[in-house]
Amino acid sequence: MKISNETKVGIITVLALALLFIGYNFLKGNDVFTNENEYYTDYDNVDGLTVSKPVVVNGYQIGRVSKLTLLDNGKIRTNFKIKKDYNIPSNTVATIVSADLLGSKAIVFELGNSKTMAKDGAPLLSDVQANLLEKVEPLQKKIENLVVKLDSVLSAVNSALDTEFQRDFKSSLRSISVSLKNMEKITTDVEGLMGTEKIRLARILQNLESITQNFKNNNEKINSILANLNNLSSDLSSTEIKATIDNANKAMQDVLAITDKINKGEGSVGLLLHDDKLYNNLNSATYEFDQLIKDVKERPGRYIRLSIFGKKDTK
Repeated sequence: MKISNETKVGIITVLALALLFIGYNFLKGNDVFTNENEYYTDYDNVDGLTVSKPVVVNGYQIGRVSKLTLLDNGKIRTNFKIKKDYNIPSNTVATIVSADLLGSKAIVFELGNSKTMAKDGAPLLSDVQANLLEKVEPLQKKIENLVVKLDSVLSAVNSALDTEFQRDFKSSLRSISVSLKNMEKITTDVEGLMGTEKIRLARILQNLESITQNFKNNNEKINSILANLNNLSSDLSSTEIKATIDNANKAMQDVLAITDKINKGEGSVGLLLHDDKLYNNLNSATYEFDQLIKDVKERPGRYIRLSIFGKKDTK
């Protein structure tokens, strides 16, 4: 059977119209071949949101924005078409979020915890996430103010940094550099000294460890000694220390009085120390007595006579 050209043109026209209809509905967010539920909510501002923008849950697309309508109260009613495969709780919040840095928007469903599911055509709660640029703008203003203040501070500092100050500052930096070099040299010397004295330090540490161990092993003895010292201190504090001190002071005063008399030449000791004649006589007497003892030892017959059997003049 031969098809006429007119029939072919008609068929092509119908197919073109069908494709045009399907494409138009797809661009509007309507899926001709899929059954969908429709929900809506009202926003005060939908800047950047357009028809066919995606509706996502946790990053997964479940529908599209199907319609935007300006209401009499100035709000914008936004309709969503969601696939019937997904149940939407009645307390779900539809939030407008920024999809990219260019200002494009999307709808994010924050699923609620209600066990009652929203019916087809039911309203949802709405929310709008702050735009990234809106968040950055206050920070940008603060940064601009900070830059202005910093510029004024730097200008003031620059005016204060005259030639003399710069010269002194360079001199200070040079002194600091020299000090750091000296410190580095000292550190090197100390490291060398530590290297040469490493064995001695190890021995010292061993000795300290041994002493510490001995203290630990003799802890009970040390505690006993401290207790004895504490008891001795208590005993001493309970004795008549004041009376002892008074007696010591009185004895010291007596000694001072005796010393004063000796210094004044009173008494035998004082005369002996201050009278040269008495000293010389005593010295002469001592010398003569020494000579007498010596003569007695050498010639005892002159001083001692013995009479045996009644004889006389017998030495």
